[in-house]
Amino acid sequence: MDGLPMDATRSDDLAALQLLPLRFTLRARTPLQLPRYKGSTLRGGFGTAFKQAVCVIEHRDCGRCLLRTTCAYPYVFDTPVPRDAARMRKYTAAPHPFVLLPPLEQKERYEPGECLHVGWTLVGKGAHYLPYFIYAFERLGAQQGLGKGRGRFVLEKVSWLPPNAGPVVIYRGEEQTLQHRFRLLDVRDLTTPSDSEARNRLTLRFLTPTRLVYGGSLTDTPAFHVILRTLLRRLSSLAYFHCGAVLQLDFRRLIDLAKDVTLVTRRLHWYDWERYSARQQVRMQMGGFVGRVTYAGDLAPFLPFLRLGAMVHVGKGVTFGLGKYEIVAEDRQEDRHVDNRPGHCAVVSRSPTREGP
Repeated sequence: MDGLPMDATRSDDLAALQLLPLRFTLRARTPLQLPRYKGSTLRGGFGTAFKQAVCVIEHRDCGRCLLRTTCAYPYVFDTPVPRDAARMRKYTAAPHPFVLLPPLEQKERYEPGECLHVGWTLVGKGAHYLPYFIYAFERLGAQQGLGKGRGRFVLEKVSWLPPNAGPVVIYRGEEQTLQHRFRLLDVRDLTTPSDSEARNRLTLRFLTPTRLVYGGSLTDTPAFHVILRTLLRRLSSLAYFHCGAVLQLDFRRLIDLAKDVTLVTRRLHWYDWERYSARQQVRMQMGGFVGRVTYAGDLAPFLPFLRLGAMVHVGKGVTFGLGKYEIVAEDRQEDRHVDNRPGHCAVVSRSPTREGP
């Protein structure tokens, strides 16, 4: 295929999308009994604690609240579409300014003193609310509890995760002081020197259940152009609503070129889980595929989008931790069977449930 023109990706425009990757370290005070996939439990508990921490109106109904346009809770959790917005005007809510990454391990019980790590990526203006995230988690652990039996925990520390460097502790629970030893990252921080080199093969490893919709239906065959379409919509919406930027990209050209990238091998299986929606009072199936997919073609021009997508996830349900993937380094793409369950990558003897081109 013909190469992408220089202005098709417009790295300067992509740099407008700014991200703050963090890791919250929780230490159990009493036994914590959690499900194998912890995304819904963490998101639900955190949301409740956040609202209890900031809401000052007795009726607690955001829809008829006088403070709706200035309150932290609706911006973070309901994220209304402004009336004068040029995008998504038919929708009731915009993408949230955060992404959750629950612990990838499937451990269900944490004894007192044991730790678990919760990842957050705050987007653009969402980073201004970091103190609220910290306070809400401290409240969740001390007053509300988490999981079956409402186990208690302490927020031991919060770390900033700069690329190509070790974690930087910016908050310690025992000190109760947030140190501003962090900054928001953009695509220029995420790219590597080798990204500009020709690359004709690339593997994505999906770590949490991924729900991609194409043609109005969920798909378990992640064609590259479907991945890119979904990423372009997500990245442009996040940039518009939370970074005040319009990505000037040639979307049609990018998608047309992405269709020339072929799916070579896939080792995927469907991971089922469900969550209970208190708002809708119904149990919702939220399964998705996990595992590895390898693509072939001219992939180097798409790496900036894939790098950003690895941080903000792809597909539906990202605020519950769904759609997390990593770009597998070439020296890790050995042909072997892997356990594709979230949090596990040990070599195993069984075959994946879905394999082949």
